[in-house]
Amino acid sequence: MNKTNIHKKNFIYQIIENDLINGKHVLIRTRFPPEPNGYLHIGHAKSICLNFGIANKYKGRCNLRFDDTNPVKENIDYINSIKKDIEWLGFKWCGDIRYSSDYFDILYKHAIDLIKKGLAYVDELTSEEIRKYRGTLKQHGRDSPYRKRSVKDNLLLFHKMRAGEFKEGKACLRAKIDMASSFMIMRDPVLYRIKFVKHHQLGNKWCIYPMYDFAHCISDAIEGITHSLCTLEFLNNKHLYNWILDNIKIDSRPSQYEFSRLNIEYSVLSKRKLNKLIFENYVTGWDDPRMLTISGLRRRGYTSSSIRNFCYHIGVTKQDSNIKLSTLEFYIRSDLNESAFRVMAVINPVLLVIENMADCEKILIAKNHPNKPELGIRNIPFSNKIYIDRADFSESECLEYYRLMIGKEVRLRYSYIIKAEHIEKDEKGDVKIIYCSYDPDTLNKNPVDGRRVKGVIHWVSKLHALPAEIRLYDRLFTVPNPDINKDFLSTVNKKSLVICNGFVEPSLCNAKSETPYQFEREGYFCADSCLSNKNNLVFNKIVGLRDTWSKIKKNK
Repeated sequence: MNKTNIHKKNFIYQIIENDLINGKHVLIRTRFPPEPNGYLHIGHAKSICLNFGIANKYKGRCNLRFDDTNPVKENIDYINSIKKDIEWLGFKWCGDIRYSSDYFDILYKHAIDLIKKGLAYVDELTSEEIRKYRGTLKQHGRDSPYRKRSVKDNLLLFHKMRAGEFKEGKACLRAKIDMASSFMIMRDPVLYRIKFVKHHQLGNKWCIYPMYDFAHCISDAIEGITHSLCTLEFLNNKHLYNWILDNIKIDSRPSQYEFSRLNIEYSVLSKRKLNKLIFENYVTGWDDPRMLTISGLRRRGYTSSSIRNFCYHIGVTKQDSNIKLSTLEFYIRSDLNESAFRVMAVINPVLLVIENMADCEKILIAKNHPNKPELGIRNIPFSNKIYIDRADFSESECLEYYRLMIGKEVRLRYSYIIKAEHIEKDEKGDVKIIYCSYDPDTLNKNPVDGRRVKGVIHWVSKLHALPAEIRLYDRLFTVPNPDINKDFLSTVNKKSLVICNGFVEPSLCNAKSETPYQFEREGYFCADSCLSNKNNLVFNKIVGLRDTWSKIKKNK
């Protein structure tokens, strides 16, 4: 992949290069400012790759700064998971981790300065009253009855807020801007609110907390951020971002730039909706492999390089779009095709007995990768009783079916040619055992009489097979754009997880979660990092060998 060409298409890179050429900046500084109120998802990965990628490309610096201005929803677990995700993606922040709370004393002083300038006031309207006074897109807002308070009174009341002398929700600090502004964000936005909550970094030091818009721009300025990057939903917030910076004393002046957020088909990326999926038990947690959280993708078996390549490929624009899920799958499939060992596993097993072979064990040789001899070979045990997949046998004759049928031959992978002779069924009428014969002169070679055998199927020796729970994942939603549905939960795919009890070859006895495998003819799999162990093997399907979903949709 030529990342240089991708960067040329990126309007943010063009802005940065112009700033460097014009001497506006000498050292580029970016930041990744997550709220520690949930786990990161693939949309955050796009922002991480952009912000850290800029720092890497231009030999600049990228800070990790937690926007911890709302302790009600924040905790240390989220902070630790975010740090882990960033490092797993292959990035390292500049210097120590930063928190907005590091600057609370400075922010408080700037708030007092705004009051002294007559640009902020303490309001005692309720939150509902503030919403009503703000007006609508078609109707101007109205001044709060507390808007004309004197500077002296506002300073006194703000100190009382700081001292905890107001109950929560009984007062707030608002900027005094313009209640008739065409931008709702500029109609006297709240700068501080009261919350009697213990902060995960500062304990009970504060009972008033700055709003995101107030803390964010000042934190950027304190850190000397040159390019403050955010998604388009913050486009109008730029007016408040600049207004605050225009009206306080700062040594550096960051600039905000907006890009389109990431949307992927058959998924939701809103923290609120992800939380709803978790708390209503549609998924098992933030790291459920069906979730497009970074921890969920990692548990499913996605590699950090595949996610980075995906983010570089989709680029950065100002146009909203819905990226096909198959695009993300393409990058993990391409990555694993190069590195994953080939092994055999039977997901839906049926017993096959070779009647003309003695009860003995044979050791066969298999390549770990067909195109990479440097990855070595392995021994595979073989016997006259093996498991094959039920889908590889048909009772009905079909000319286009190149697998096993009565009287028809197929090759066992890395092994002999066999022919189905007769079957045994259980009381339900399902095939219980397939009885076959084999040609002993066909071990990894064609029959001497020149007959052609097209079909090749995989297998696992019954004597050596390891039982395994195999988890097959499908799209979490049945529609491409679940976000547009009022009740998005009604479109959850009830078959997004199918659990099968199958068998794997013995080389997988110590399978690690960070090691992906290609189950031949089935797809790419990895051991589940939470559930799998030597005594209880559990494998997650990462992705199929090809994009069958697009073909199914096309045929419909």
